[in-house]
Amino acid sequence: MNRLRELDFLRGIAIVLVLLRHRYICQFTENIGWIGVDLFFVLSGFLVSGLLFKEFKVYGNIQPKRFLIRRGFKIYPIYYIFNILYLIPILIDGNLKIIPLLSDLTFTQNYANGWGYLYFASWSLAVEEHFYFAFTILLWLGIKYNKIILNESFEKRNYFQMLIIGMLIFCFYLRLISNIEFPEDVARNFTMTHLRIDSLLAGVYIAYLYYFRLNVTTQIFNKYKKILLSIAFLCLVWTPFFDAASSFFVKTIGFTLLYISFGILLLYFILTPNINKQLNYLFGSSIINFLGKVGYCSYSIYIIHSIVIFYIDNVSLNYNLSINNFSKFLITAILSILIGMIMTYKIEAYFLKIRNTIMPSRI
Repeated sequence: MNRLRELDFLRGIAIVLVLLRHRYICQFTENIGWIGVDLFFVLSGFLVSGLLFKEFKVYGNIQPKRFLIRRGFKIYPIYYIFNILYLIPILIDGNLKIIPLLSDLTFTQNYANGWGYLYFASWSLAVEEHFYFAFTILLWLGIKYNKIILNESFEKRNYFQMLIIGMLIFCFYLRLISNIEFPEDVARNFTMTHLRIDSLLAGVYIAYLYYFRLNVTTQIFNKYKKILLSIAFLCLVWTPFFDAASSFFVKTIGFTLLYISFGILLLYFILTPNINKQLNYLFGSSIINFLGKVGYCSYSIYIIHSIVIFYIDNVSLNYNLSINNFSKFLITAILSILIGMIMTYKIEAYFLKIRNTIMPSRI
């Protein structure tokens, strides 16, 4: 799949929101920052499933082994190499816990610990990893045994769409029950995959519409564009006023409202022919290009930003430096972006080159 500048821009916005969440400036920025992860989820669902849908359209099948190995070359090297940086302070303190460490290394931290162990933000990577495997394997089995028919016409009952919508509803039901029955389990109610995967599935649904129902989707969206964008705004406008982790509303219907909002926004971005001209006009091409590059490197920035925060805080404390919140945010953002770009263009690119040699893409 060719990179889309406008989607890299959205990913750039998402990682900036994450930085705002994790590096306190004020209550408003901390409250609104948590939605960056949900934006990542919707985008990941769209982009990852889009690769598989595109492969199916070309070959009539998918190769899950090839896809997952290629995905692994992108995810695992950066993750495992830079987890060493998070491990060093724990080893120095002599406070290493083996079981939580193993949960981080096996992407099960969101069930074992709630948050990540080496760094708390890694829980979202576990959700995405579970999604990659589950969706790829289930899609492959469904296609292989003719249980999923992606090319069926609108005149027929569309089982794939019904399946995705059913899973969205079921995920909301599980989220509601979990928060009612186990309200004290704050972290897991926020992070467990079966309670959060609906945001990724929303991206899958949009990818399905884009690759298999483009004409009718475009017609419907253009007809109701103003209404849909108004709904997207209303589904998003409440977010700065809630503390996400402790709010029953956020952890039940709030997550649903978010993927509806981001889903509509994603549709607007992929269905608007002159979207890049609009973005250039609104923000300027330099800002869009910069945020696009940040979005391209967003995975590495996400991996590294917590350790950057840790060392900045330690230096500030050890040397008794008086740095205001906004300055700390700027320092954190600049260092995280610079290091993340080096990680992406040097380390990740090295492993992707190996990947493309031993396991070339089919599309």
